Amino acid sequence: MAEPLKAIYDGHFIESFAALVKSAWSSFDEAAFAAGVRAGDWEQLELKARMRRITETLGAELPDSYEEALRILYRIDEKCTGLPYLFFPDFVEVYGRQAEHWELSMAALSRFTVRSTSEFAVRPFILEDQERMAAQMLEWAGHDNEHVRRLASEGMRPRLPWAQALPMFKKDPSPIFPILEKLKRDPSLYVRKSVANNLNDIAKDHPGLIADLAYSWRGEDERTDWIVRHGCRTLIKKNDPRIMALFGYAGPSGEEGDEQSLAASAELKAVPEAVPIGGEAKLRYRIRLREGERVKLRIEYGVDFVKSGGKTSLKRFLLSDREYEGGSVFEGERVHRFADLTTRKHYAGPHRLSLWVNGREAASSMLEVTETPAGAAAGFEEPAGAAVQMTGADRS
Repeated sequence: MAEPLKAIYDGHFIESFAALVKSAWSSFDEAAFAAGVRAGDWEQLELKARMRRITETLGAELPDSYEEALRILYRIDEKCTGLPYLFFPDFVEVYGRQAEHWELSMAALSRFTVRSTSEFAVRPFILEDQERMAAQMLEWAGHDNEHVRRLASEGMRPRLPWAQALPMFKKDPSPIFPILEKLKRDPSLYVRKSVANNLNDIAKDHPGLIADLAYSWRGEDERTDWIVRHGCRTLIKKNDPRIMALFGYAGPSGEEGDEQSLAASAELKAVPEAVPIGGEAKLRYRIRLREGERVKLRIEYGVDFVKSGGKTSLKRFLLSDREYEGGSVFEGERVHRFADLTTRKHYAGPHRLSLWVNGREAASSMLEVTETPAGAAAGFEEPAGAAVQMTGADRS
């Protein structure tokens, strides 16, 4: 079983970091810092709580002057790279939000984001002064460092995972658009992914706005086209008619209310029909497409996962996204593992499986998930890749 993320602060990390601070400031009390970090309920704390404990203990042991404390951190930050050092920008969030420190804190956030990320720490500043921070983010969008440009987008996402929500942007995302406009042709894929994720966030609350933007942006530049396609992924999953048409996906034929399905027939079966938590099932699927012209299809399978309270939540997984000849058959097998993930815990109960063609359900079946057998350990793996075979008109 993979170690939890919070374990990045176990072992000798705390002592090693304390020694690094000591090398930059001789008055630093290494023993007091290590003891303060590990005091009380440290073992029970999760990742973000551990990070905040380090931040607050660091603040207690560094000079009271925020400016002087930052100078010490600046002496060592080049040696502190990656996820474990999120407490550098967190230090700015905790100790640098007074009005007199604003410019100093902005410089620190842009500096620290280069080696970890300031996407979480920047959000309280946005909540406290939206207009000023929107101007700052727009300025960062023109920075020569890709990490700072990414911060301009990522920090403004309405629904950034693990972060404070920005409810005002869920309601009115208009302050975000000038920043995304500035980044829509960015040469860095790292930045473009953030822009696409931002659009996808906004689409969950304002699908019409993103559909309008997609039509206005598409065709300007291949980099922008990539952003538009990935930024509209939720709208594609929801079978938004404007977006499906924009990307050339086929729709059902016939008159409204008497539509002809894209699939002439479809089957989905789980083997075995019952698996324990931590186990796996082979999902066998077969779709025969209706006769007619060549069409572009997005084919997915879905699992209605049982939640802790007994309700279910549908998640869909991509099988294929391409063009098919009319009358062809798409069939194959996908192994799906029901092992607990850091992002999903499984519960026993009947799980409904479904097969989807361009956002419309074509077939379904049931799978029983049972309790994990005693002594068995669940892993931390994502669903395995598909083993796909083509027959019919797609096979020579």
